[in-house]
Amino acid sequence: TGEVRQGALDAVAVEGLAQATRADPADVRRAVMLAGSLRTVAGALLGEGPAALERFRLTVGRPVLPMLAHSASSVAEAVGKLGACAVEEKLDGIRIQVHRDGDRVRIHTRTLDDISGRLPEVTAAALALPGERFILDGEVISFDAAGRPRSFQETAGRVGSRSDVTRAAEEVPVSPVFFDALAVDGRDLLDLPFAERHAELARLVPEPMRVRRTLVAGPDDLAEAERFLADTLARGHEGVVVKALDAPYSAGRRGASWLKVKPVHTLDLVVLAAEWGHGRRTGRLSNLHLGARTPDGGFAMLGKTFKGMTDAMLAWQTERLQELAVEDDGRVVRVRPELVVEIAYDGLQRSTRYPAGVTLRFARVVRYREDKRPEEADTVQALPAAHPEAGT
Repeated sequence: TGEVRQGALDAVAVEGLAQATRADPADVRRAVMLAGSLRTVAGALLGEGPAALERFRLTVGRPVLPMLAHSASSVAEAVGKLGACAVEEKLDGIRIQVHRDGDRVRIHTRTLDDISGRLPEVTAAALALPGERFILDGEVISFDAAGRPRSFQETAGRVGSRSDVTRAAEEVPVSPVFFDALAVDGRDLLDLPFAERHAELARLVPEPMRVRRTLVAGPDDLAEAERFLADTLARGHEGVVVKALDAPYSAGRRGASWLKVKPVHTLDLVVLAAEWGHGRRTGRLSNLHLGARTPDGGFAMLGKTFKGMTDAMLAWQTERLQELAVEDDGRVVRVRPELVVEIAYDGLQRSTRYPAGVTLRFARVVRYREDKRPEEADTVQALPAAHPEAGT
């Protein structure tokens, strides 16, 4: 299928492939990055040996896996780790990689899907730039009439729409915002420091189409980083990405030279049910159904999560939830709503699947709150007040 299916991470498979073919692991990682496919590189390596890696080069028109960011708890932590850096807006949009070769423009998502036909305004923007051959990294995002970002759902829905593109563009217009250049004038920039790549980006892309940023000299200049974060949040964006100025572009990897900082929201919710796990979680109750209190004394489900759980937590919650079980259909165990769990999440989005009309984005378990009773859990009514952008 081209997917790693047995539970190992791609990174482990890459190391194994390198060892099996006696190739340099760094060369194999770079080839996978440039090919965008572990399967493709594996076929070449196993058939021809390490010399086959030479054919995998950065090519305009062939997408590469994007560089990703690790998380930091604060801008102070991020700047402390990186020193001299750029602090950039973190947009809540869809990651895009734009390739232009003459009059031909291709647009790819972070998973390398080709969405060129869905975003005519991005194609037009790329064709209006002075360069003839380039690869740019950025986001596509939709703004409302006041210039504030629309919800992630609206942008994602527009990008995902395959029918009546003209009408979709009129109803939810999107704009590209670029933050990195991988190639310009056909020249591979991946190994250049970020400061030099951004200089190439600035030469090619006008400022309104580049992500807002500020330069920070280091920990002694922390006030500027904090001010920029506050301004970014006030403009409706979700946080910042702090980037080392001397780092190359580590495509396809979560490099330590990019650190994202976002405010973390938490809620105390009640476990309503849990699903039996699969793979290494077989025999454990894993995916939690989470509820907030309603005015009538009941609970409204806000979503599910299986993230943030240690092995010890999985073992404990399996035993505890079975004690609270009222029904088990072999897939889902429904429980008495007595167990409170603290959940971290990145925001809320509208959802017709859940009775409150909203669901949690990127929910993960922080800890169980055995010190709290279910009647002390957070309420549905508090959600729109805390996150008015989600609505009800």
